[in-house]
Amino acid sequence: MNKVVSKDYFSENVVRLEIEAPRIAKSRRAGHFVILRVEEKGERIPLTISSADTIKGTITLVVQKVGVTSNKLCALEPGDFITDLVGPLGQATEVKKTGTVLACGGGVGVAPLLPIVEANKNAGNKVISVIAARSKDLIILEDQIRQFSDEVIVMTDDGSYGEKGLITEGMEKVIAREKVDEAVIIGPAIMMKFASEVTRKHKIPSIASLNTIMVDGTGMCGACRVTVDGKTKFVCVDGPEFDAHKVDFDEMLMRLNGYKDFEKAANERYQKEQ
Repeated sequence: MNKVVSKDYFSENVVRLEIEAPRIAKSRRAGHFVILRVEEKGERIPLTISSADTIKGTITLVVQKVGVTSNKLCALEPGDFITDLVGPLGQATEVKKTGTVLACGGGVGVAPLLPIVEANKNAGNKVISVIAARSKDLIILEDQIRQFSDEVIVMTDDGSYGEKGLITEGMEKVIAREKVDEAVIIGPAIMMKFASEVTRKHKIPSIASLNTIMVDGTGMCGACRVTVDGKTKFVCVDGPEFDAHKVDFDEMLMRLNGYKDFEKAANERYQKEQ
């Protein structure tokens, strides 16, 4: 069992948990994720490792309250234990010195973006990060992103913080003034779809992390099937990162909606029991 070491809130529905996992902390790389169970009879869910501390032997997970399991996970307090934690899983991000990297994160997608930003900075790249959310209170990890970025642009839909507008507008501003050699795009599927269209238009090689569609994390359930360059891929074993310009985002969006009614019903039952 893995102990929760610390906990803090980014907002009412987004929690950061530091969890004791020395072996995972030692071997994890940018792009890796873990699979966990909160309790013995609970479901298994995948979560991207936001950061790791090899000295303390801990990993950090950022969790958004969506369904029953994420609510139970966010209810844990320091000193509580997670029943199962397996990782690191998935294919690590391929990081090399390419020049200028445009790192784009929407909402809680900034959490898996952080280790990629750090890895690209450590590889000697110039990193310009554009992070976005609907409002100021939903912007997360800004200070940490700034630590490893040469420049950070913050966009909010309502203009309550940073610049008013969508993440695509922030991206266009950067692309208009300097040469971008590579882009990394992580966030809600609809955001990744339109962000990748921006980089496609400007012929900028781009990767997108499709971690939001994962369920089982082992390739056995098939729920994370996506079409990439006309071929079927499984996000949890073949990814979670793919060439953003080859992903069929329309198909992915339809698949993401497949479990919403079940999740809603389960969550309503759980809330009534509390």
